[in-house]
Amino acid sequence: MAQRKESETLWQRLVGAGEERLGQLAEDVLANQKVTEALASALRRAAQTKGKVDRNLQLFLGALNLPTRQDFNRLTSKVEALQGSLVNLNIKLDRLLASLEPKKRPPARRAPKSRADTPAADAGA
Repeated sequence: MAQRKESETLWQRLVGAGEERLGQLAEDVLANQKVTEALASALRRAAQTKGKVDRNLQLFLGALNLPTRQDFNRLTSKVEALQGSLVNLNIKLDRLLASLEPKKRPPARRAPKSRADTPAADAGA
């Protein structure tokens, strides 16, 4: 078990040294002006290519009469707006029904008193 701990720490040391050297190499490479210009140019071209692919895909989907992501997002926002309107309408309807409810209730009926409950019946007994 002691050998295993030593090998793990040796392994950790090797990995740590490798990380340090890799970090130093990355710093050295990125410090080179030509490398950073090449990376920036590659990223710019990749973004332009992605834009062209997106536009072409949108035209293709339009030709097939299929909805695009933009169409889907537009419809989603409209559905969310309608849902909000329905919630507001429900709240207003609930308030209106609550205000009309007491007026609709018939007055409470009193139960007829039995003869035993009347004062005259008590006096006669």
